[in-house]
Amino acid sequence: MSKIYTMALDLKNDLQLIKEYEDYHQEVWPEIKKSIKDAGISRMDIYRWENRLFMVMEADDDFTFEKKAKMDAANPKVKEWEDLMWTYQQGLPGVPEGEKWQIMKQVFEL
Repeated sequence: MSKIYTMALDLKNDLQLIKEYEDYHQEVWPEIKKSIKDAGISRMDIYRWENRLFMVMEADDDFTFEKKAKMDAANPKVKEWEDLMWTYQQGLPGVPEGEKWQIMKQVFEL
């Protein structure tokens, strides 16, 4: 079995920054891909509309955000990537400053 998570985040509303963000995601660093898989995430897709990002993530049953955060904190390359990405990202309206991806609530399923 696996779990599905959906999350949202905004990019800074600047066309050049949005292009740079997308360019980085065409060539995600191998260490970042490895850290994602090592955390138990089997699939991750990010979509964009204007400056709003939407992520769909599929993870193993034993995945937790707490475990992923501990792994990330111990990985200097992940820290470097996250700091770089924060150059392009901004929190959603109403979210405390510095908070990134927000888990979305499912409201319908067919």
